[in-house]
Amino acid sequence: MEKLVALCKRRGFIFQSSEIYGGINGFWDYGPLGVELKRNLKDAWWKDIVRCPGTGADGEPIEMVGLDCTIIMHPKVWVASGHAATFADPMVDDRETKQRYRYDHIMCYVSPTGDANMPIFAFLPDSPSEAKRKKEATKKFGADPLVVPYSSIKDAAQLAKVLAPEATQLGTFTEPRQFNLMFESHAGPLKDEANKVYLRPETAQGIFANFRNVLDTSRVKVPFGIAQQGKAFRNEVTPRNYTFRSREFEQMEIEFFIRPDTAHEWYKFWRDSRFKWWQSIGLASSNLQLREHDRDELSHYAKEGAGTSDIEYKFPFTDPGFGELEGVAHRTDFDLRAHAQHSGLGDKLKYFDQDLQLKLQAQGLPKEEIDKRVKYFPHVIEPSAGADRGTLALLCEAYHDDPSRPSGVVMKFAPRMAPIKAAIFPLVDKDGMPEIATKLYEDLRSTWNVQLDVKQNIGKRYARMDEAGTPFCFTVDSQTLQDQTVTVRHRDSLQQERINISGVRAFMQEKIG
Repeated sequence: MEKLVALCKRRGFIFQSSEIYGGINGFWDYGPLGVELKRNLKDAWWKDIVRCPGTGADGEPIEMVGLDCTIIMHPKVWVASGHAATFADPMVDDRETKQRYRYDHIMCYVSPTGDANMPIFAFLPDSPSEAKRKKEATKKFGADPLVVPYSSIKDAAQLAKVLAPEATQLGTFTEPRQFNLMFESHAGPLKDEANKVYLRPETAQGIFANFRNVLDTSRVKVPFGIAQQGKAFRNEVTPRNYTFRSREFEQMEIEFFIRPDTAHEWYKFWRDSRFKWWQSIGLASSNLQLREHDRDELSHYAKEGAGTSDIEYKFPFTDPGFGELEGVAHRTDFDLRAHAQHSGLGDKLKYFDQDLQLKLQAQGLPKEEIDKRVKYFPHVIEPSAGADRGTLALLCEAYHDDPSRPSGVVMKFAPRMAPIKAAIFPLVDKDGMPEIATKLYEDLRSTWNVQLDVKQNIGKRYARMDEAGTPFCFTVDSQTLQDQTVTVRHRDSLQQERINISGVRAFMQEKIG
């Protein structure tokens, strides 16, 4: 992971935010290559989800519309959603080191014999404290320690013997307390409770709050979806693992509205189709897994639903385990019901299902029965992906050490995702080669992100493009002056071929689209 992070800094994929001032934990900036990579991911998602979503679980074309909601919304939105009351993590502080930890993330090494007089060594999984404390515990106990969650230790005498992950003294943890994850601000000149607002912790609630507006202005019928991409903010106590867990991040979310009795089939459809989509943009199936949540993991809105799944990727910092890339959840009708109640709109947020009405009338059902069934709060299937985590997964997947190359590294992005689609090199900066290369560059750049590079020797230019993940390099050389052909270098195979310069656009269209 260290080598990838170094490459991202060196080649302009990702920078530490405010680096000239020492940086700020949990915030990252995307450089020239990173912003193109992330944009390609988001554009592919938008095209495949909103503009060309294909056929759904019912065999019909999927209806999907887009939305772009504000980051700051009325505070009552977060009361209705449950965030104001429940969007908090239990935290403990170490009085000695002033470090703060998620209470439910701390694990402990304890004596294998159950000796109550022995110290208890606390650590965070997948952190340096894990190996450090295990070594200390093994030496102290004279045997391999047992591992238990810190939250399972309740006895005051035992708590006094806990050594925090970075502490040198025993019993320095505070009592756990709730820590709100929403960033607070104020709208208006007065910083009082009446003007308190929040930076949104998810994009979903803006969709639910606009459900009626979309119904009234679009010719959509259940089943249909509303998609949104946008920033969200969570005041994570311990941001970690590069851009995987940040305080500012971008989401790509769908809220797909369905009849309640079709929840299982639509849940399975979105779960499986989203898994395949990540494969289609270049993530290896061996690095992906689909994990169904256990009942005790389910969010409050999914308790009575068809289920929740995580699409997970094997990141270097989780290997041999996996980390969440996208969640697919059946949110039932929790959100619409909550907003109907808290906004005072009540049944006005219900959906009138005219197609269902006609179907029930054809079946000869009594009018009273039909009227009860045709107005309802739709259930929701929510595929929610992280654009930053997706970008990080693409970077991890693409990174390959290759000592045979000039740079020793190659980024093997799928061509659709590659930040730079092609590079054009004049072999030398004379004899009319730069002019031919510039003309080709100006033609291609109207369709794809391509680069013209006229300086340094050809090996160094290839090395730069390998680190950028550019699939194709076109070189204008002395033979071009004779027969109007250019050399094409293929990034992955390193094979070279010559094609007519007039056929370069068709070549790019075939390889990249």
